[in-house]
Amino acid sequence: MTPDLQLVRAGLWQWGKGTGLERFELLQRKDEWILRGTIITLSDRSAGQPAPAEARYEVICDGDWRTRKATISVRAAGEERTLQIIAEDGIWYENGVLNQAVSGSVDIDLGWSPSTNTLPIRRLHLKVGEASGEITAAWVQFPDLKLQPLRQQYLYLSERQYRYSSRGGAFVAQISVDDDGLVVDYEGFWRRVGETK
Repeated sequence: MTPDLQLVRAGLWQWGKGTGLERFELLQRKDEWILRGTIITLSDRSAGQPAPAEARYEVICDGDWRTRKATISVRAAGEERTLQIIAEDGIWYENGVLNQAVSGSVDIDLGWSPSTNTLPIRRLHLKVGEASGEITAAWVQFPDLKLQPLRQQYLYLSERQYRYSSRGGAFVAQISVDDDGLVVDYEGFWRRVGETK
């Protein structure tokens, strides 16, 4: 780790819907926030057979938690995919190609990880009882690493408790977070089982 890179928190999430663990880190460098993680799980392939899968990511945000860059890779069923993302003032590029479908998005949302819920939670500075209104994230679908828009909303219920919804309310979950805005429990999906600070 370089001298200008500071570890804020590291931990482990366990998946609740199947076999899977994620080791993650939240780091800070000058006016940047960095999320890193490694996910080990079973991935359903097109044949319907679960295959061991490993995903790695690094998301770089500016000091206001707006996504600037991301690198995501997945290894599963003998294949490896990599997605390089650059976001500049609401314009998103994936592997060097403009993706107009997610234009205007501020946050990246990784489908296999609760880490990126931190981005809008920290960026929006909601007060208790306040809702974000509908925002559109650049959602990365796993294991195919497809980047597409996902409409979502956050409601700040009480200290460290949020109600997350997406797809116009078709999906709803309660999220509890720590004092860094990182997920402690994502109802029915992820639960933190260890951490260091």
